[in-house]
Amino acid sequence: MADKPKPSMRYPLGEHENERILSRTGRKLDDLTLENVRAGQVAPDDFTIHPDTLRAQADIAEQAGFAQLAANLRRAAELASIPNEKVLAVYEALRPYRLNYEQLLALADELEREYDAHENARLVREAAEAYKARGLV
Repeated sequence: MADKPKPSMRYPLGEHENERILSRTGRKLDDLTLENVRAGQVAPDDFTIHPDTLRAQADIAEQAGFAQLAANLRRAAELASIPNEKVLAVYEALRPYRLNYEQLLALADELEREYDAHENARLVREAAEAYKARGLV
């Protein structure tokens, strides 16, 4: 049996890859301290996670045999680049009876087209099919 390839980053990332971890705004993990918050040197947006960090975590999870966790982290990486208002709208749209089948498919198309969020689009399409089969749209 062949050995699994090693992930490009080691878990936990905060301990082993501290210098490589950046926030979505480009701040290093070491910059995100209470002292810097008090001094006004970091802003709330500096505490948002970078999609590459989530992808690295997904790779590690997959290597460890946690396929579902890896898929969730990859979807999160896509969502990290989508405006918060849109993420909340998608969340609301996925509640039963909120949108009809065609509207859910249009939302999936929008996620792919506007945000390059293919994994999330696939999830919305799966939800649309499940909702349709169960009469929840």
